[in-house]
Amino acid sequence: MNDEFEVSESQFQSAFDFKAFLFRALSYWKLYILFIGIGVFIVYQQNIRKQQSYRLSTQISIEEESNPLFTSTTSLTFNWGGVSGKVQTMMTSLSSRSIHEKVVDNLQFYISYLKQSRFRKDDVYKEAPFRVELLPNTNQVLNIPIKIVFLDNDTYELTFNFETNVVNTQNFTTKERGNLDVPIQEIKVKYTLGDTVLLPYFNATINLAENRKAAAGDEYFIQFTDFDAVVANYKNRLAIDNPKNSAILNLSMVDVNKGKIVDYLNETVQVLSEDQLNRKNQFVTNTINFIDAQLERVRTQLTSNSDSLNNYREQNKIYDLDGEGAVINSKLTNLELEKDNMNRKLAYYASLKTYLETSNTFTEVPAPSIAGIDEGNILSNISKINQLSVQKSKYESTVRKDALIFDDINRQIEGIKTVLLENIRTATSGIKREMQLINSKIATSESEIKRLPKAQQKLLGIKRQYALSEQTYNVFLAKRGEADIIKSASVSDVLVIDTAKDTGAIPIDLKLSSRYLFAVVGGLFIPLLAAFLLTFFDNKIHSPQVLEKLSKIPLLGVVGKSSLDESNLVVHLKPKSVVAESFRGVRSSLQYMYSKRSVEGSKIVMVTSSVSGEGKTFCSINIATVFALSGKKTVLVGLDLRKPKIFGDFEIKNDTGAVNYLIGQKSLKEITQQTNVPNLDVITSGPIPPNPSELLIGEKTDAFMATLKETYDFIVLDTPPIGLVADAFELLKYTDATVYVVRQDYTEKGMLNLINDKYDKGEIKNLSYLYNYYDQKGKYGYGYGYGYGYGYGYGHYANGYHEEALKTKSIISKLKSIFRLNKKH
Repeated sequence: MNDEFEVSESQFQSAFDFKAFLFRALSYWKLYILFIGIGVFIVYQQNIRKQQSYRLSTQISIEEESNPLFTSTTSLTFNWGGVSGKVQTMMTSLSSRSIHEKVVDNLQFYISYLKQSRFRKDDVYKEAPFRVELLPNTNQVLNIPIKIVFLDNDTYELTFNFETNVVNTQNFTTKERGNLDVPIQEIKVKYTLGDTVLLPYFNATINLAENRKAAAGDEYFIQFTDFDAVVANYKNRLAIDNPKNSAILNLSMVDVNKGKIVDYLNETVQVLSEDQLNRKNQFVTNTINFIDAQLERVRTQLTSNSDSLNNYREQNKIYDLDGEGAVINSKLTNLELEKDNMNRKLAYYASLKTYLETSNTFTEVPAPSIAGIDEGNILSNISKINQLSVQKSKYESTVRKDALIFDDINRQIEGIKTVLLENIRTATSGIKREMQLINSKIATSESEIKRLPKAQQKLLGIKRQYALSEQTYNVFLAKRGEADIIKSASVSDVLVIDTAKDTGAIPIDLKLSSRYLFAVVGGLFIPLLAAFLLTFFDNKIHSPQVLEKLSKIPLLGVVGKSSLDESNLVVHLKPKSVVAESFRGVRSSLQYMYSKRSVEGSKIVMVTSSVSGEGKTFCSINIATVFALSGKKTVLVGLDLRKPKIFGDFEIKNDTGAVNYLIGQKSLKEITQQTNVPNLDVITSGPIPPNPSELLIGEKTDAFMATLKETYDFIVLDTPPIGLVADAFELLKYTDATVYVVRQDYTEKGMLNLINDKYDKGEIKNLSYLYNYYDQKGKYGYGYGYGYGYGYGYGHYANGYHEEALKTKSIISKLKSIFRLNKKH
């Protein structure tokens, strides 16, 4: 039956009472003061403990800086692509772990310089008057502050406080981590500035910073943090912004130490610029390495040929050729040079062909110009395939490897590779034809040499080899100088617009004073939220107006809150009270109802409610009393056979009553008891029967009601709650009017569902609500003690209905009574 009392969420929302919310919220003024006080205290504690954070930034531009010495014949560099492609590459580089590892390593940010403040150790960075120089390939203890106390200008004391017998260490040269066994104790060691500290857990030299002095008693801390953790921390904190996809990059960082931000941002830009320039010069660097290898080879040949020429001249006393020999030698030397140049071209083409057929990247090809290649198609295609290869390498670091863009680039590379291989084949065939012609000319010249004396022929051959090596060496040497000039002329594409600098940065955290505003808002919000939720989920009836909105059943009257704590006889004991006047109004309304319906003779009024605790018995007693005081012979009949209640207020016994009459043990006269109220008799319920419902539907009940109507003008029936048992429904056929009691701040809205349904179906007629315990000044959300102690659920009553569900209400009632007693004392 409890399901009848459930109300859906939509009903709650539609019946949300803003007035109730306002009154409830205003009643929480003490909570506002409490929570605002707590909030201000918390903010104050945070303010005095918090180290302010700052944000600084630097701005760079990615430019297309081409080499001013770039020509088609000195193609030792290549184009990286457009500016937009470079910007994305730079952003990817800035987000990479490798660049942050270099920056952290360069700045040694894994060393923290700290100074104890009131609530924390502040990072003082360059404000510390000393610097720590680590010894290479040594271990340093991690995450344990090392205390440094200066004893005088030159001496200091190190303090290590180990709380565990195993500590973590790291070698910041190799970045290897390890564990070290240490004693659980405090260790203090004295050193002089500049001394080398050699300990298992700390290996370094501590020196004063430039132009700094240390005063005796100064205390600082140094702490080492895991290298990878520091890198990850700064990597995540570097913010990169590319406004409107332009060539501008804004780099910013937040930290508690402004000096660290400045150094980190500027060092990041420096490392980025160097890496970019190195990548930009990679092609020319590869070419220089190739030329150096060739120079070394030719230098060896040239030295050997020079030695052979000098030795031959000394041995044979021949120092020069005659006129005819000189002419033939010059002609043959030129032919050999042409042949050597063609061989270099053939070797380059063969190497290039093998490289194209076996390599997946094409960024390490030496410049064609070093081999004298001047074929336009080959130069153009090498440049194109190089650009595509660089672009592919760039995308591999930013795009998934299964992306369609790689298929497109690979198709373009394969197409250019096919064309380039065909160009190589054609060029090779042409060179070989030229080689045949030159070989023929060489053979003719050699036949002419054979006519010369043997000594001159030998000298001619040696001089020719020497001249050939010298010419080749000079060619490579010129190319080497050209490559150096081009490399030196290259500049980074990273242009610094604004370096990071502390120009009076203000904290980015909320101002300390403004935080108190949030404390006040928070202090107001919590009670307001509580008031809203309590009102939103509150399904109690708090006013007669709410009751009228929830039901079509008419409202008979409104009874105020009683001031009597010991008795329910308000009308009898305080006939001039407001509550007594309320019951007189109820009496007038009932009489009007009877008159309108033309009810003559004796009238039966049944008083019931949804559940216990709503004041049903209180209303029954006072309705009966108000009728009796009007001179009408009235009887109050206790038909709540399960939990009889009315006898206590009249100071009478419940030994015999209606139950004895219904089972045929007693007569009506024997169960009727007189009261101190004139014209009012009381029939209590008597002993609790085992079958209350069956007892009320018997023929004896018909006779009982008929006899009562013959004797009394008004019969008031105090019945069990309809919401708990069905006994009251059995008595509806006897009644001329049914009064359904609803108590303010107690009766739930869902409890009316059952009676509304019965009323709508016509199963109950002549039904009216009586609104009980009305308190116009009452604050929504507070419970009220029911002064006269009414309530079901007391443990000494047997056969109670819903004992477990009502036990909590009984406990609450007792606590409220104790509270009231303490308040009186």
